[in-house]
Amino acid sequence: MNTRSLVHEEHFNHDQATVFALLLRPSAIRSWWGASTAIVMAEVGGTWAATWGDDEDAPDYISVATISELDAPTCLVLTDSRYVTKEGPLPFEASFETVFSCSATENGTVLRIEQSGFPEDQDQFYQSCVQGWRDTFAGIRRYLGSE
Repeated sequence: MNTRSLVHEEHFNHDQATVFALLLRPSAIRSWWGASTAIVMAEVGGTWAATWGDDEDAPDYISVATISELDAPTCLVLTDSRYVTKEGPLPFEASFETVFSCSATENGTVLRIEQSGFPEDQDQFYQSCVQGWRDTFAGIRRYLGSE
């Protein structure tokens, strides 16, 4: 299967440790991602999960991944991603990898996301994820008070 990746990066006027920490702190994830719940076992082999919706017994969306690499404060890699909606799993097969990297700059940090594994024939889903990451970075900016 032919796949493609998306990349999004932005500069934040905060130090590298602060920006990286918001990727692992459940209370931060709930805030910047608008999730109802978040669970993070911050270790290689650990779990990174979030849910959305008002009913915790029947959430609207669930996203779960395995932490396959963790090198604070520079890199977090999520693999074995599973995404389910109330309607069920994605209607296509995919193997996603999400790499968050934080690079220190003179006046802050560049946060970069690279998400790979999008099937080329799933353009609508891909485009919704491109927009989703733009919105997510706006949420991070609001969370950090940088907007």
